[in-house]
Amino acid sequence: MLKTGAVIDGKYKILNVIGKGGMSVVYLAMNERVNRQWAIKEISKKDRCHLHANKKEIEMMKKLRHPHLPGIVDVIENQNSLLIVMDYIEGRSLQDILAETGAQPQEEVLKWARQLCDVLSYLHTRKPAVVYRDMKPANVMLKPDGNVVLIDFGAAREYSSGNISDTVSLGTRGYAAPEQYEKEGQSDARTDIYCLGVMLFQLLTGESPHSLCPICQIDPSFSSGLEAILIKCTQVKKENRYQSCKELSYALEHYFEWDVDYQNLQKRRFVFFLIPFAVTVTLEAGAVFFSWKGAEVRNHTYEAYLLAARSASDREDEIANYKNAVTLDPTRKEAYLELLEEVFLNDHVLTVGESEELRSVLITYGNGGQTNEQAFKKNQKGYEEFAYAAGIAYYYKYEDRSNKKNAGIYLETAAASEKLEEKKTERSRRLAAIADYYSCIGRTDETGDMSVTYRDYWDDLTALSAGNLVEADNERTAMVMYEELVSQICLRTSEFRDSGVKKEEMLWQLSSIEEHLQTDFIFFGEHRRKLMEEDLKELSEHVKSAKRMVLSAYTGEKGI
Repeated sequence: MLKTGAVIDGKYKILNVIGKGGMSVVYLAMNERVNRQWAIKEISKKDRCHLHANKKEIEMMKKLRHPHLPGIVDVIENQNSLLIVMDYIEGRSLQDILAETGAQPQEEVLKWARQLCDVLSYLHTRKPAVVYRDMKPANVMLKPDGNVVLIDFGAAREYSSGNISDTVSLGTRGYAAPEQYEKEGQSDARTDIYCLGVMLFQLLTGESPHSLCPICQIDPSFSSGLEAILIKCTQVKKENRYQSCKELSYALEHYFEWDVDYQNLQKRRFVFFLIPFAVTVTLEAGAVFFSWKGAEVRNHTYEAYLLAARSASDREDEIANYKNAVTLDPTRKEAYLELLEEVFLNDHVLTVGESEELRSVLITYGNGGQTNEQAFKKNQKGYEEFAYAAGIAYYYKYEDRSNKKNAGIYLETAAASEKLEEKKTERSRRLAAIADYYSCIGRTDETGDMSVTYRDYWDDLTALSAGNLVEADNERTAMVMYEELVSQICLRTSEFRDSGVKKEEMLWQLSSIEEHLQTDFIFFGEHRRKLMEEDLKELSEHVKSAKRMVLSAYTGEKGI
């Protein structure tokens, strides 16, 4: 074992032991040159089979780069052991959290599930595909920021189309899929979907995975749609499960659409509006002369629904009237925009529940055999105005702050618009670019190359932050863009350095931001400056901290 205080390879100082296994010990270490903590796994060379398996795991993990995976940064071999230096994941395993608090909230579990689908999809699309094979709460770490990281690749394998079975049957009994026990069965992406389904069952119910059953049998308050998804995940035959994690992720995003109550409600709504629609069609067929009058009446009815929503005494009536207006004419923008801005954003926060309700309005099928959103897109200018409003709402006000996917989708639509004001399209372009980087930075393509390098990221990030953003856009966007650049410098100093970004480039950008904070915000007057005084002060302190980190990182580089 390594001694506390020992310095490995001239830079990793051992702080303490944080884990032990049969043939390995995990330490917390500090690289004092760059002031960053790492985990170091020491593997004994006594067991050659165990050592060989770990070397295969290391070679596999060195190829992987994903926000929800730990990265290996160094491998040090000495006479008696192999030392693997990897990202230190601060947090607790879902197994520990389950043991302490039991069943977890449905929305939290869904958030974790979508993140795990994302990382599994990444693994399954490598060339060759990587099958994880050991999804369970003990192998998922929950970080303080609420995001999860998948650890321990000891059971993972690279998929081979030439094999008819796995070379070794691995996995944890209770979570493992049926094919992991079959002599002729080969695990693939659908194996991980089965294991994930079992783990989600346990997280939601607090029950043992051996007690697998429909979740509504345990608690009828669970979503019947979510129950249907888990049942499909855990089918015995692979062909009856979801065939990819992207397919599963989409189902989890829209689980409420599978609910029996939701589907019945949609049917009732369709029947309710089909009757007056059929009467209208009949009257118009029999009296073409009055068709213009019918359009005028419908327009007045739409306005009446808007008026009823604006004057409603409670939230349910308000929402119901906006939905009635959408059903009557899904191509008009007013009801969508007011539902979003006056109802869902009246407290300046867009909750996950409100996001789902907005989505349900858009995907509801209307009388024309298409969804409301499909009909709405025919009104190009109106839909692009809504896309801009929705993109801004998801970027700034969505309660799941780490999820920029929905923001990016809407902002890209607004950025491509030829009908919106140039100021709005430019703002959309800037924010969409940053949102897109959250999903692709650090990942490799099918050839093993980085799809986006940290040098690329640096160049685009600094370009987005160039100039007087307050004058070009507004003070809130300026703060977001500057904070993003400063945060990324703090978070990714070493990655930027290693990709060729010079110290002088980083320091110049930070000094430029300091200058903008001192000069640009005066254009909005003293009163508005005072309102933002705390934000400006906090960002200024953040800039100073970033400068210290840059100097430390480049000083450390000289000493290596």
